[in-house]
Amino acid sequence: MWRLFVYIILLHLLPCQSIAQKVIAITIDGSINPATAGYIHRAIQHAEKQKATSLLIHLNTPGGLLKSTRVIVGDILQSPIPVIVYVSPGGAHAGSAGVFITMAAHIAAMAPGTNIGAAHPVNSGGGSMDTIMSEKVTNDAVAFIRSIANKRGRNANWAAEAVRKSVSLSENEALENNVIDLISNNEQELLTAIDGKNVTVTTGTTALRTKNAKVELMEMGWGEKLLNVLSDPNVAYILFLLGIYGLLFELYSPGAIFPGVLGGISIILALYAMHTLPVNYAGLALIVFAIVLFVLEIKIVSHGILALGGIVSLLLGSMMLIRSEQEFAFARISWVVIISAVAVTTLFFLFIVSMGIQAQRAKPTTGLEGMIGETGQVISELNPLGTVRMHGEIWRAQSPAGIIPEGKKVKVKAIEGLTLIVEPVTDSLT
Repeated sequence: MWRLFVYIILLHLLPCQSIAQKVIAITIDGSINPATAGYIHRAIQHAEKQKATSLLIHLNTPGGLLKSTRVIVGDILQSPIPVIVYVSPGGAHAGSAGVFITMAAHIAAMAPGTNIGAAHPVNSGGGSMDTIMSEKVTNDAVAFIRSIANKRGRNANWAAEAVRKSVSLSENEALENNVIDLISNNEQELLTAIDGKNVTVTTGTTALRTKNAKVELMEMGWGEKLLNVLSDPNVAYILFLLGIYGLLFELYSPGAIFPGVLGGISIILALYAMHTLPVNYAGLALIVFAIVLFVLEIKIVSHGILALGGIVSLLLGSMMLIRSEQEFAFARISWVVIISAVAVTTLFFLFIVSMGIQAQRAKPTTGLEGMIGETGQVISELNPLGTVRMHGEIWRAQSPAGIIPEGKKVKVKAIEGLTLIVEPVTDSLT
């Protein structure tokens, strides 16, 4: 009798155990970069600490950096807990780097209306790589994705074609070609469908218990969100130029403070962002050289030669700033951003900064200094001290040149304290 009672209790406890299971979920909606890699790495560690049954990654990406992709794939392959990649929601795309991540998952799923593919490495500057480099990069990526597909028992031939020829598949085609494991309309349907499946992780084979699992959403930390924004090459490029503008404006207008502070912060953030990107330092040097040429154009009469050199240097530097080797389509600076930046920079230096310098060099028109060079009339004889009328006001004056009689016109040569130093005005007619 007591055994029957124990069996009844166990039957009641089994559903509760299933309900107690937890799935950690994260969302990748954007490019694959160091921030994304750090986010996924932290999510795997968090899921392991929480003793979650699996990690669920909602994926929608156009691609990203190959270095970050390798880090993510390595973390998934070495994960002690099952990793599920779900290309969702409808309209989402697992492109470029997303193909590698999806193929590496223990369970790969797609939502209706999604697609996967186009994983061919490209020149991040928008052009094409030379033949030898292109072949090296492509072969390396093919070998990488084949090893992933073979490990997970997925279609390695299609994976290679996705890299070599940038082919893509819809969710139904992906299922038919053994690229993914299933198609699910939503998260709960997916977790129910994979319940009981056996997957192999680093600690051995484990059965998924996801049917009634509680889904806990884990969001990016503020540091990861900041790095994610800064990892955009366009943002890094704009911050770098803004930093230069701010620092130069502070140098030309000492004491303004705000431009210098803003410029310093922008430069630091830009350098931090460039640390995560494949920066070409020749391109960076060309941009700095362009700024130098613009400054020289303001100070030296070159009839536009220095300005033209600055424009060409800035344009070439912007095109070369992000290296093309071993990158997917994400790592590029938009042509719209480049052209806009070159135009704004040219206008900034040739008009705004030059006008500021001219204003600094201009003769003062107000205050005591504004009276230098002005003419007035002697009221009382200067011998050598006396008084003169200047701008309707009577001033004390001194004549180093000798006696100047009353009624004579004089010109102000200098000011000492409140005394005008004057000299007689010679009449042009005799």
